[in-house]
Amino acid sequence: MNRLADVTSPYLLQHADNPVDWYPWSPEAFEEARRRDVPILLSVGYSACHWCHVMAHESFEDQETADFLNENFVSVKVDREERPDIDAVYMEAVQAATGQGGWPMTVFLTPDAEPFYFGTYFPPRPRSGMPSFRQVLEGVRQAWGDRRDEVGEVAGKIVRDLAQREIAQQGTEPPGDAEQTQALLGLTREYDPQRGGFGGAPKFPPSMVLEFLLRHHARTGSEGALQMAQDTSERMARGGIYDQLGGGFARYSVDRDWVVPHFEKMLYDNALLCRVYAHLWRTTGSSLARRVALETADFLVRELRTEQGGFASALDADSDDGTGRSVEGAYYVWTPEQLCAVLGEKDGELAARYYGVTEEGTFEHGRSVLQLPQTEGVFDADQIASVRERLLAERALRPAPGRDDKVVAAWNGLAVAALAETGAYFRRPDLIEAAVAAADLLVRVHLDEHGHLTRTSRDGRAGTNAGVLEDYADVAEGFLALASVTGESVWLDFAGLLLDQVLARFTDAETGALYDTASDAEQLIRRPQDPTDNATPSGWTAAAAALLSYAAHTGSEAHRTAAERALGIVTTLGPRVPRFIGWGLAAAEALLDGPREIAVVGPSLADAKTAALHRAALLGTAPGAVVAAGDTNTEGFPLLSDRPLVSGEPAAYVCRHFTCDAPTTDPETLRTTLNTN
Repeated sequence: MNRLADVTSPYLLQHADNPVDWYPWSPEAFEEARRRDVPILLSVGYSACHWCHVMAHESFEDQETADFLNENFVSVKVDREERPDIDAVYMEAVQAATGQGGWPMTVFLTPDAEPFYFGTYFPPRPRSGMPSFRQVLEGVRQAWGDRRDEVGEVAGKIVRDLAQREIAQQGTEPPGDAEQTQALLGLTREYDPQRGGFGGAPKFPPSMVLEFLLRHHARTGSEGALQMAQDTSERMARGGIYDQLGGGFARYSVDRDWVVPHFEKMLYDNALLCRVYAHLWRTTGSSLARRVALETADFLVRELRTEQGGFASALDADSDDGTGRSVEGAYYVWTPEQLCAVLGEKDGELAARYYGVTEEGTFEHGRSVLQLPQTEGVFDADQIASVRERLLAERALRPAPGRDDKVVAAWNGLAVAALAETGAYFRRPDLIEAAVAAADLLVRVHLDEHGHLTRTSRDGRAGTNAGVLEDYADVAEGFLALASVTGESVWLDFAGLLLDQVLARFTDAETGALYDTASDAEQLIRRPQDPTDNATPSGWTAAAAALLSYAAHTGSEAHRTAAERALGIVTTLGPRVPRFIGWGLAAAEALLDGPREIAVVGPSLADAKTAALHRAALLGTAPGAVVAAGDTNTEGFPLLSDRPLVSGEPAAYVCRHFTCDAPTTDPETLRTTLNTN
């Protein structure tokens, strides 16, 4: 067993029994490389990564390869989900040098952590013009031994080039109507009107863009924005990327039609999409959106919730196909014969038609992923429920995919927001309770007395990795949503604690730009900084959105000013690359709308009239609106201050910048006010 035995990362623990003498990222690894005068092999991946498992099995479990590595390198293994800062810095170098990236990421470093050779997956034998991993290792060893000066020059140039990539905040004015309209036009040009989504294959769920489209429609009445959001959401929900039996979305579709998924299921995707579908239902009343939001929320609680109340990071793509082979998607696919064996001949044939299962299949051996290509006139509602129940029971007998059970602060913050809102919209108090439990874990295990966050935990034990910007921003987002839903101001207080850290430790005081790591974090070869979305909202724009919401709750000019300055980058990038800054565009919609502040005053949320107003406030579509609810003596919600009952009745006040319209005691009037462009 190597040096990974005592870490908390499930991905690193998967390599703890490798014959490779792995180090975690640590000063000791670099000191050892200096002592032995050898380069470092940096291997970065994550638990649910299919090709990471393939390379591990082919190379890192091979004794001959391990012996060569141990003799000529110091090998360092990093979980990109635990250390997104390390991943970001070296992935930037890989993409700059090769024009592409991905995981596993394979980088060779000097003992000073400077990169000089890059790649991703390398096979055990040469194929398709790609060298074998052993050939790469031998080439790097030879270059290190015979051409050290050249290696040093390459490494130095790469570090200098990375240093020049620091993002300059181009103006501090946030986007206005013109920039938002340009962004919408840009999305329209890239939209796939036949299939939904943007661009070609592979297709990733555009969660952040969908949120922008819904908010833009709410603010402007744009039917085009709503149509793109509706059609994309329906295509995904009917496709193979969505688990038609158990709920929840796979990571992406390898084709343009959302049919063939890459089967790993990530917490962040499902938290973001759960919220999107809940918001789509709030806007349109779509029964499909309602079903998908609830099924995805139930998937999160059923399959990703940990014993401590947090949410695990992911389910693997691969699982045992019943023959001892680890096969991608084996847990999820069916043949027509399998459906008939479970359901009987008649129902099995109907189920094959209902779910689009064919003799040819979409995978090897005639296996198909389940879809909903057309459903009318096949089953009635009771039959559908019976078929799903029987197929789920049969699927549960299959070997399940592995679960990465580390708790990532940022992604749990996204889950808290999604479950809190979904529970409130659909009167599911159990989902709100799950959100509160996860938020409580974040406070107890991840947050210290100084307001500093730890990024990960496992089994209730905090990791050693400091939180990055997205952790502070997304956890604050979750706490703010929970404050609005529960009427408990303690969550507003915790959000403020985190956002004060964003201002103090992540923000450039001169420009308003934000960094992914704190000013007192470990210094890498470059301080990472990226305002564009990836699989999750960028920390930069997520922080801007949370700062804006907190300012709306509290009236803090410092937080609002910081949000506006941070959104200046959206003015530059929104019209140019709208697909990659959707969360920033969504935050800008909230800023352009106010955002609206709703104070609901009544005896308590248990009071029927107060609860009706509170529900109407939460169901309002005004972009980024914040809700404070409680009695006139409630402390901790500045919005409730000096907001009296009206003729002794519970009342709602709709405000902008703490200037309020006349209060109303009627939920329908409130809903109309909040749903007016």
